[in-house]
Amino acid sequence: MKIKLILIILLALFLKGCAGVSSKGIFGTGVSVAFDPRSVGTQIDDSIMQKSLTAKVLLLDKKYFLSVNSKVLDGRIFLTGKVESLEEKLKLTKLAWETEGVRSVRNDIKVKEEFNFKQSAKDILITSQLRTALIVNKNIKATNYQIDTYKKKIYIYGIAMNSDEKNSVITEAKEILDVVDVIASIILVDDLRIQKN
Repeated sequence: MKIKLILIILLALFLKGCAGVSSKGIFGTGVSVAFDPRSVGTQIDDSIMQKSLTAKVLLLDKKYFLSVNSKVLDGRIFLTGKVESLEEKLKLTKLAWETEGVRSVRNDIKVKEEFNFKQSAKDILITSQLRTALIVNKNIKATNYQIDTYKKKIYIYGIAMNSDEKNSVITEAKEILDVVDVIASIILVDDLRIQKN
């Protein structure tokens, strides 16, 4: 009897932890599970992959905790951030590919350069302008997208409800002043491996 009680408590704690992570949405932006087009099972799988990859990266070196970001979406891993050398970038790519359940890896990690305040401020401004444009556009679910900008290049990750929404997001990004390039990793709901019923 005591064993059953302990198992029930452990199961409840495990499920509580998964629900807390999956309710944060695609990239931890406060999106409710109800608005996420992925199935709950896919969200949980992605959450487990995310935690596994984060643990592996921290075991490799704790300095990556703040300098490297990873996102898992439908089994696809997206890496961003900055590292000291090309060798570190390759190690992190290899580590991502070794994560159980991975379908693909997109590595947008940059090798560090000398800090440029003006460039950094411009990148923040570009990100803010795009985020605002997505929120204002009623045809786009802005909460389904993560935006990073580096040297006037916008990196967009997320899930589009349809190809019109995907094209709208890319168009909004290209219309921002001083943008050099738009690198979009936007998955259509129809392309997700498990459909939400």
